[in-house]
Amino acid sequence: MLETRPIRTEADYRAALDEIARLFDAAPNTPECDRLEVLTTLVEAYEQQHYPITAPDPIEAILYYLESRGLSCQDLESVIGSREQVSAVLNRQQALTLEMIRRIYQKFGIPAEVLIQPYSLMKNSA
Repeated sequence: MLETRPIRTEADYRAALDEIARLFDAAPNTPECDRLEVLTTLVEAYEQQHYPITAPDPIEAILYYLESRGLSCQDLESVIGSREQVSAVLNRQQALTLEMIRRIYQKFGIPAEVLIQPYSLMKNSA
């Protein structure tokens, strides 16, 4: 059995993951279950420090939201504006405005902190 201690190296991390896999089906209210909970907390802390998850690109987040819920770009028209505006935003030709961000958050619940992330727009080739 792996000694419970802080995870400081990649080897410690891998060993903790192996131990979690071994303990995964531990019965509730047992020493094994307690150990599983402690190891999971240690692994989460290590992952947050060494493998942070960055916020998604706002346009990718919107497209993912639509696709995952079976919605279309037309569903954005009531939030963003005309079909042309929706197309310009999704094709990165026009930036989301603060008002659009508010309405997207209110209607779809996509977190504002995701929608306000900087992202690049396409350069006009005119």
